Amino acid sequence: MPFGNTHNNFKLNYKVEEEYPDLSKHNNHMAKVLTKELYGKLRDKQTPSGYTLDDVIQTGIDNPGHPFIMTVGCVAGDEESYEVFKDLLDPVISDRHGGYKPTDKHKTDLNFENLKGGDDLDPNYVLSSRVRTGRSIKGYTLPPHNSRGERRAIEKLSIEALTSLEGEFKGKYYPLKSMTDAEQEQLINDHFLFDKPVSPLLTCAGMARDWPDGRGIWHNDNKTFLVWVNEEDHL
Repeated sequence: MPFGNTHNNFKLNYKVEEEYPDLSKHNNHMAKVLTKELYGKLRDKQTPSGYTLDDVIQTGIDNPGHPFIMTVGCVAGDEESYEVFKDLLDPVISDRHGGYKPTDKHKTDLNFENLKGGDDLDPNYVLSSRVRTGRSIKGYTLPPHNSRGERRAIEKLSIEALTSLEGEFKGKYYPLKSMTDAEQEQLINDHFLFDKPVSPLLTCAGMARDWPDGRGIWHNDNKTFLVWVNEEDHL
């Protein structure tokens, strides 16, 4: 449900030049794109869930980056962020992903029979391999903007979907905040467990709020299919 962000409205009492961040020593994609004029154009805008320009750029302000390492410098709080703040995010995405345009589309093929290669790997050197992907659930804000209740709702929905799987995908969910010592030790030994974010890039984006509430790990019984819930992505 849309709501007003009164703190953001309060900032509008100050002139653009008084609120515009000092990015003179920053090395990230956001700092390359964000000018004082663009900041002035976008600073009074917000998504229906209340995500603002300053929310988008805060992690990039707090973390200037390294002269030899170009970081992104911004995050999206919900899917609407990509439309409301497109004047900032479109150039950042293009710069980060080698010219990826707003009109470009990701090609999706979920037919596993079309996967090629991998059967010629030398077993003397390759013990195992894995495929990893991150997904977001439509209709929910993204992890930097999740409330506690929304994060728990995402966890609940994920558990319901995952526990409905049968056959080779049948498994169990392990919530981080209530797993036993034995379960934790086993997940560590299996190299499955993920830790609380400590990188300033993530903590300044709100990714560690309420940890470990609403987070967990699900895997199938034979440990070949693993899902992290509410880590850096919904799934």
